[in-house]
Amino acid sequence: VPLNRSIRKSKDDEAEGFTLKAGMKNTIVRGPPSANAFKERPAKPTSFRKFYERGDFPIQLEHDTKGNKIAWKVEIEKLDFHHYLPLFFDGLCEVTHPYEFFSRQGVHDMLEHGSHKVLPVIPQLIIPIKNALNTRKKSSVCTSLKILQHLVISANCIGEALVPYYRQILPILNIFKNKNINKGDGIDYSQQRRENVGDLIQETLEAFETHGGPDAFINIKYMVPTYESCVNN
Repeated sequence: VPLNRSIRKSKDDEAEGFTLKAGMKNTIVRGPPSANAFKERPAKPTSFRKFYERGDFPIQLEHDTKGNKIAWKVEIEKLDFHHYLPLFFDGLCEVTHPYEFFSRQGVHDMLEHGSHKVLPVIPQLIIPIKNALNTRKKSSVCTSLKILQHLVISANCIGEALVPYYRQILPILNIFKNKNINKGDGIDYSQQRRENVGDLIQETLEAFETHGGPDAFINIKYMVPTYESCVNN
């Protein structure tokens, strides 16, 4: 019989770390479980979908030579932003057509025409933004980051109004900040489509700092320690 015959370890020989059994001879110490930081989370049913299916939004789909767009049945400036804007933000969790398209494009349209009506609604937008980011789905995260970039430049003082909410918005950005795909000499087409999460996060943090006033950088740095100032450097 070969002396060096390997002996298969049974599960009985395994132990969790920092236990009495872990210090015993011939015991295999199991590593820590995966934190699943990047694992996608299922999104809850959105109010946006319910309102859309009931026909409560003054919108319809319009096709032209450039593709699909929203045809608004009323002037956007006359909408009740306190009612409609949080609902459209709520739809950022959606990933299926037509809900994803209408929510994303509806937010962009309202930010484009909202002017002074957007700022008072900021507190109502934080939970929908946080929910969309927390799904960890690439499409939802990328869409939310682009929305945040549009939001901070949509009207005066919005960048500063977001600073108190960094603790709710930035944790997911900190997790995904360095999640860039290194393709070596290959072409990363996601960068051309602005779907590279790491790049979008860097752009978003820079927009926050640029438009967030004197307290923006220190608050960003607290939540995202690896962020370096784009203003001071």
